Amino acid sequence: MRLAVEQARRNPAFPFGAVIVAVRTGEILASGVNATEDSPVLHGEVAAMNDYVRRHGNHGWAGTTLYTTGEPCPMCVSAMAWADLRRVVWGSSIEEIRRTGIHQMALSAREAAACARSFYSPDMFLGGVLADCTDRLFQEARRLRRRGAGAARFGREGM
Repeated sequence: MRLAVEQARRNPAFPFGAVIVAVRTGEILASGVNATEDSPVLHGEVAAMNDYVRRHGNHGWAGTTLYTTGEPCPMCVSAMAWADLRRVVWGSSIEEIRRTGIHQMALSAREAAACARSFYSPDMFLGGVLADCTDRLFQEARRLRRRGAGAARFGREGM
């Protein structure tokens, strides 16, 4: 999770960072940070998944764990379901992120995953890991956006 936090610091206004780790070896396989200024779908998790595919191809997902600073949104959970990425760990909850003024759909990662239960069975969805640290990142981001630096540099408020 600390490596996901490092990634998140690359976008201080929208600190959604993610890393993908090999379950058996602990090797860091991919990383990403929110880049919605480039594309609305480049949330930290999707950016990390794209990095994984570039490096390792579109296979082997079941042997990985994705760590992310914020609870994955329904779009990101959908991408995880299609990839069969079965282990996801996050810091701040969607509700906490919403409290900092970043728009989020009011649908938890678990609820989104349940919508795919006919073909997707995650082994682990674990939230609140290092939440004190990730919550601070999102609170700092709110202050930054209020000063105007975030909106001008990082585009839309959200994601």
